[in-house]
Amino acid sequence: MGKEASMIYLLSPEAKEGCIHLPMIRFHTFEKEIIFDTYDMLMFTSKQAVLSAEHSNKDWKKVPCIAIGNATAKQIESLGGTVEYTPETFYAKTLTETIVKNFQNKKILYLRPKEVSFDSKGFLASKGIALYEEIIYETACVHYAKKDKPEKNAIIIFTSPSTIHCFLKSFGWDETYHAIVIGEVTKKYLPKNASMSVANEPLIDACIKKAKSLI
Repeated sequence: MGKEASMIYLLSPEAKEGCIHLPMIRFHTFEKEIIFDTYDMLMFTSKQAVLSAEHSNKDWKKVPCIAIGNATAKQIESLGGTVEYTPETFYAKTLTETIVKNFQNKKILYLRPKEVSFDSKGFLASKGIALYEEIIYETACVHYAKKDKPEKNAIIIFTSPSTIHCFLKSFGWDETYHAIVIGEVTKKYLPKNASMSVANEPLIDACIKKAKSLI
């Protein structure tokens, strides 16, 4: 990679210093009233899910939460919720196995986006655990003109499978790009033979640190 020519593009909805912000997804929260007091625990896999729950019914914070990721946990706590458990791993199959081990007798409500990359409900059902679900938000692509396409030799940070899907929809792929992905699941959605690196932790800041180490 040409070090002088390499610019870092961050595709998450949140901007970060030191990166060119090119958000790929926008969120739409579904208007629905959810009754939370019939559940023992809630499960959140993103900050946006927490914000959507807050929009729907502030009573969610009366129920202990499983938080997937430190950013999700911080969002729960900042709004007054209680984090009962934050898994050590963020990979879907391992995560659901952890739920089987620790929360087998709990009634868990998974507050989720419309599209998910792993069928947690189906996997847990195969282990004899009923995971209840409410779809509370969805993502949509932000569309760009070709003139907005990142320059050659760019380092591009992908924070979810959705950011990859939307990026390719607007721009396609250039063989000079180098992708930084937030985790193993996201990696699977890159174009075949794409130059890439995985962040050392599933955090945006870890992605940025990895990107800067390449320049």
